[in-house]
Amino acid sequence: MVCFQILAAAIGAVAVVLVLRLWIVLRPQDVKPRESLNLLVVAGSGGHTTEILRLVGSLSSAYSPRHYVIADTDEMSSNKIKSFERDQANRDCNTMYPQYYIHQIPRSREVQQSWFSTVFTTLHSMWVSFPLILQVKPDLVLCNGPGTCIPICISALLLGILGVKKVIIVYVESICRVETLSLSGKILFHLSDHFIVQWPTLKEKYPKSVYLGRIV
Repeated sequence: MVCFQILAAAIGAVAVVLVLRLWIVLRPQDVKPRESLNLLVVAGSGGHTTEILRLVGSLSSAYSPRHYVIADTDEMSSNKIKSFERDQANRDCNTMYPQYYIHQIPRSREVQQSWFSTVFTTLHSMWVSFPLILQVKPDLVLCNGPGTCIPICISALLLGILGVKKVIIVYVESICRVETLSLSGKILFHLSDHFIVQWPTLKEKYPKSVYLGRIV
């Protein structure tokens, strides 16, 4: 009985510490100016990748190096990223463009996959994502809605909770979302540092979001 009480107290203490660390990580913090930012970009399939690459194209070369994360079955996004980076480098041969890397993780959820099995595939994806985030240690994670961003963003949060590094998470809801958030958006609305929407109707529903008009 005593051993059980000690174990319960220990678990409770750990839970309190983790909740406190999560509160500290999610609390707004001042961002110090830097010469460069180690950027991690989560690319989804189809339109998600097109939108996120438009966003990346508007960033300066200070966002360097760039790490792209895609699902291991998403060959189309890989080709789009390579083509995009090649075009960026060829645009001005006298300009030093950032190095880029493409990383693959297991897909969190396939189209029409059951929600029950999605729990296990997402956990598997997180199992692969955390060592990647620990290795890259990005300053900023930029994502716009693919399911792949969930394990990546949770892993980035864990880096802060464990005291390794505070990672800024910026979520940009897809232009296709006019009145309701995507599932990823509903989850990351509470976990991201900056949540950007592209329609005023979403800003009205979610006052804490940032409305900048159409940015892609």
